[in-house]
Amino acid sequence: MKNIVYSLVFIFGAFLIFSACSEDYLEILPTDGVSDAGVTSSTGTAMASLNGIHRAMYDRYGSQGRVGISSWYYHIDEQGEDMVFNYPTWTTHLRWLHRSATSSYNRSPWGMFYAWIVNANILINGIDENTTGSQEDKDYIVGQALVYRAFLHYQLVQQWADRYVPGGDNTHPGVPYMKIATSEGQPRNTVEEVYTYINQDLDDAIILLEGKSRKNKSHINVDVARGIKARVALTMGDYPTAVNYAQLARTDYELMDSATYSLGFRMGSESSGEYMWASQIQEDQTDKWGNFGAYMSRNFSSTSIRRNPRSIFSVLYDQIADTDVRKTLWDPTGEHLDLQARGIEIVANAARYPYTNQKFIAVSTSDSRVDVPHMRVSEMYLIEAEAEARQGHDDLAAAALYPMAVARDPSYTLSTNTGQDLIDEIMIQRRVELWGEGQRFFDLKRLNLPLDRTGGNHSSSINGTLMQVPAGDTRWTSLIPQAEMDANPLMTQNPL
Repeated sequence: MKNIVYSLVFIFGAFLIFSACSEDYLEILPTDGVSDAGVTSSTGTAMASLNGIHRAMYDRYGSQGRVGISSWYYHIDEQGEDMVFNYPTWTTHLRWLHRSATSSYNRSPWGMFYAWIVNANILINGIDENTTGSQEDKDYIVGQALVYRAFLHYQLVQQWADRYVPGGDNTHPGVPYMKIATSEGQPRNTVEEVYTYINQDLDDAIILLEGKSRKNKSHINVDVARGIKARVALTMGDYPTAVNYAQLARTDYELMDSATYSLGFRMGSESSGEYMWASQIQEDQTDKWGNFGAYMSRNFSSTSIRRNPRSIFSVLYDQIADTDVRKTLWDPTGEHLDLQARGIEIVANAARYPYTNQKFIAVSTSDSRVDVPHMRVSEMYLIEAEAEARQGHDDLAAAALYPMAVARDPSYTLSTNTGQDLIDEIMIQRRVELWGEGQRFFDLKRLNLPLDRTGGNHSSSINGTLMQVPAGDTRWTSLIPQAEMDANPLMTQNPL
């Protein structure tokens, strides 16, 4: 088997598609024999390749619980404390069993992310003066490919490396930062080097994407690049940069009004000012049983949702004000009578559990599509507020939090909290707002906080007794997949 980190499957002029029943996508396989030069011979063919990456974001990579970036998001949240399981199945990430070097749920996303990076690198390195087409189109394609390369390495380094320590030397092993497509084994860059390269790619992308409109919100524009830059800066503890880029990123977007928010997150991201970046699953490209909505909606009729509808941690739910519209996105009774009153069907044989979510609503019981939110404008307000608060700028932090908080709760008043109390308030807002969107585990890790699932509705038996994990425990970092260790002599393993 070729090294996992340099895997490629490219279908020319259509989209990337990996085997749904095997892991053949870990091999380098240009399935129709098109060369890299053919891919970048014109902006038309290069755009088809870029669209392939957009499409691959919601394609299946193995079992139905491994469908692109959407399953990555809910698996990340499963590792935290705010997503509660109600049935003892599909618990790999909940129990942190995915960390194993031999787990397919470890190997699959590692290979998936590096496969996408290979395809991004073909565009970044292959588009040049010999590529026919306008310079504007070239910049549009390369700029998005650079964002993908940065974004995907950012996911990898957060999961497969120890945390970035603000103010530390960060010379501990990160992940290989791939700037070319090669089948030669490469060593791990340091965490500091990985973040340096991420920022450089984002800076270059921002220059290329500045002033360019995008085709739709499944594509990446300069605002998305800036939003990711703000996320990265927050992770690094570079709070002035986080504030600056969060402000720049959110300029042209509007917070969703309460009435719309109360209906839950569905299709329709293109017309919503709340969404900055989203995957919009087309009806003829749907993975019925593997879509985000097949696991995270309340109303689709899948085995996962009928048996194990996802709940919010009751300790967090109890901290949501009764006047906050977000409190309606979970039902403490589990009956969801308000949904049914609005004509949203929940099949009769679906189990009912307390605190189950109705944040995500699929098209119907037989159509699991939900637009997958990669970035929303509310996150930019939260980044700005947190970054200001962690600098001790209490007034600026409260002012940054206010627009989002009052949009969700009309009774909210400008916070008078200071210091750690203000930081705690902001983090509660963040946990509630971004529930199910792939942020909480990484927040715990970047802040060096412990996992604590006690005191609420988590079941120790369902969680495999994993209720608490101390900050700094080796389990916060996944092991490098064994297949990668076997194939790449330069790869080193993380501590057991």
